Amino acid sequence: MQTAERLNDAANEGSRSAVRTVETEIEGLKALAVSLKTDMAAAFERALDLISGVTGRIIVTGVGKSGHIGCKIAATFASTGTPAFFVHPSEANHGDLGMIGRDDAILAISWSGETTELQGIVAYSRRFKIPLIAITSRPESTLGREADETIVLPRATEACPLGLAPTTSTTLQLATGDALAVALLERRGFTSGDFHVFHPGGQLGASLKHVADIMHTGESLPLVKAGTAMSEAIIVMSRKGFGCVGVVDPEGRLRGIVTDGDLRRHLDSQLLARRVDDVMTKDPKTIRPDTLAVAALEIINSSNITALMVVREARPVGIVHLHDLLRIGVA
Repeated sequence: MQTAERLNDAANEGSRSAVRTVETEIEGLKALAVSLKTDMAAAFERALDLISGVTGRIIVTGVGKSGHIGCKIAATFASTGTPAFFVHPSEANHGDLGMIGRDDAILAISWSGETTELQGIVAYSRRFKIPLIAITSRPESTLGREADETIVLPRATEACPLGLAPTTSTTLQLATGDALAVALLERRGFTSGDFHVFHPGGQLGASLKHVADIMHTGESLPLVKAGTAMSEAIIVMSRKGFGCVGVVDPEGRLRGIVTDGDLRRHLDSQLLARRVDDVMTKDPKTIRPDTLAVAALEIINSSNITALMVVREARPVGIVHLHDLLRIGVA
């Protein structure tokens, strides 16, 4: 029995360690949130003002784990409308300083603020009066003193039991970079349409497409006028291939839709002799051309339908089918 208990404890040791790591990093993030509300607030706002006023790019730099975090922060800036890229301090000392222009700003990340490799890029920023923002835990460090603005991170406990491997510290650096990028995004009124410009590929890019990008228009639209005989409406349905036909009034406004389901519900010997007005579903689900494709998918799924009429001022201008959304990879 004791052997079984020991084996069980050993099996759970890894998960307990994982919980300790996550909880330690959560405590660090809580300390960061408190700092952002108090001590760090003014410096964060000034850094945000400095970055938003830059006409060039944000040059993110750092060494080791801070460098890896810096790469991600630069990518987040770039994808949310703030031109940015990462420059490694060692490479900067061997020619890459030429990538940094006088209209740029530098965001340097170092937990200690005493990273030797950063000396060259810091000196370059001072020589050419390039704005320098530091993210560090030591405001009294060389980096903290030289920077035009210093964001001071709380001295949180590392999740590494040896206190050596950067864990909580890099989590705080990453969260601070995300906070800067999102604050800039909101300040500049960055929209989902802007986001799509920088994310045209993959499922994310697909979900950011608008209905107008994928809808069928013109002669492809399955439409008949009110009062049309069902025998004619069924021919239009079959020819267009969307499993439905829209019914419009004399002014071209959508009044209803006849679907395969409507046909099944009214299937009898008199169906072909009826008018579409007697069979159609009135006030059908519709969508605007400027609606995101992902929103169209949500309506289709929640309404248990396969197609949506796209309208502008109540007049049909297109149709989008579930297959169109599957084709571009939204689902």
